[in-house]
Amino acid sequence: MTQWTERLAELASRHDVPGATLGISQGDEQIEAAYGVLNLRTGVEVTTESLFQIGSITKVWTATLVMQLVEEGKIQLDAPLVEVMPELRLRDPKVTMRHLLTHTSGIDGDVFTDTGRGDDCLEKYAAGLSEAAQNHPLDATWSYCNSGFSLAGRVVEKLTGGTWDAALRERIITPLGLEHTVTLPEEALMHRAAVGHVTDDGKQVLAPVWGIPRSAGPAGAIVSTVGDVLRFALSGMHPEMAEHQVDLPDTHLLGDSWGLGWERLNWGGHRLIGHDGNTIGQASFLRVLPSQGLAVTLLTNGGNGAKLYEELFREIFDELAGVPVPHPLGPPATPVEVDIAPYVGVYERASIRQEVLPEGVLRVSVTGPMAEVLQEKPVDYRMVAVEPDLFVCQDPETGNWIPATFYELPTGEPYMHFGARATPRCVR
Repeated sequence: MTQWTERLAELASRHDVPGATLGISQGDEQIEAAYGVLNLRTGVEVTTESLFQIGSITKVWTATLVMQLVEEGKIQLDAPLVEVMPELRLRDPKVTMRHLLTHTSGIDGDVFTDTGRGDDCLEKYAAGLSEAAQNHPLDATWSYCNSGFSLAGRVVEKLTGGTWDAALRERIITPLGLEHTVTLPEEALMHRAAVGHVTDDGKQVLAPVWGIPRSAGPAGAIVSTVGDVLRFALSGMHPEMAEHQVDLPDTHLLGDSWGLGWERLNWGGHRLIGHDGNTIGQASFLRVLPSQGLAVTLLTNGGNGAKLYEELFREIFDELAGVPVPHPLGPPATPVEVDIAPYVGVYERASIRQEVLPEGVLRVSVTGPMAEVLQEKPVDYRMVAVEPDLFVCQDPETGNWIPATFYELPTGEPYMHFGARATPRCVR
């Protein structure tokens, strides 16, 4: 216990993380550690019972709800969604639940329309998807899709007769005895809850908002503790959820493939499943090694959470399981000469505009509703070639390297895969 508490503190301090909690479960033993403060303004100390936003780890919980309904015969994974939601209008009416859970629907994935705090927010959100772009043809590629999980949450509502929040509480939270897991800010206020932090002029400051719109709930609104996240992860899942469903165009940023809700990773020949989550100023990480009954989760509220995760999990998985955590892709030791001209142009989807400039810079701008919330300026990433069609782009703020893969769909359209999203080129 002391070892991992000390390492959490040392590494979190090194990477400017204001507060964090760590949970490790293996066999009958569970370790929980806490570091730092929940809020730099108030100085409230983090404890192991502190709640953090787990972000997109929420998607696995929503997928679990769906699989319960599949088991009950209320929906089929490969039936068009319009069979259970006749009112649904999408650009492609053949979208199924499997497409949503595997991020292959092609629905533009970052539609963050705020449809209010009412219990009808997901109903309104799903109706608004009739205007959403089809980012890529159905099944043509893989692209991370928040919108699809909000839609999946609406399907859960249709089939259960209540809200997604109520279904989660009745079907997962209460049966598992998760006493520190909530979905709404007024519920989080009843607990010791973390506030997100962002970097401003090299310093950590409070995030401009606390949470995300309720309409994004099924994609990322759960607030929980490391203990509750571990209990959920080890509670026994539908075996099909961890099985291979689709390969990823970029195998360097996340895993190599996806299941039903779960990310699939290959670490030195060992198969893991997991998921990460990011909200405004908070980041979370969950990895499960089924073969050794090992699960590890890390919740953070700012700073370079990705670096903290990388270094801490490398030590944990090496010592407890003898499993090597791959190093992130970075610039090659020997420079690689690649002509960038074929990739120059504008790549755009909802909320994001990406420009590959002739001088080897990727300029990323937030657009739409998210731009109003975040008020961020365009960010320029330096691009370094790794091999033909593959570059790494350095985040000027964190120094982290992010892969950018250029490829074509089977039908020939040029795409860039960056930040786990497939984005079509719209201007050459």
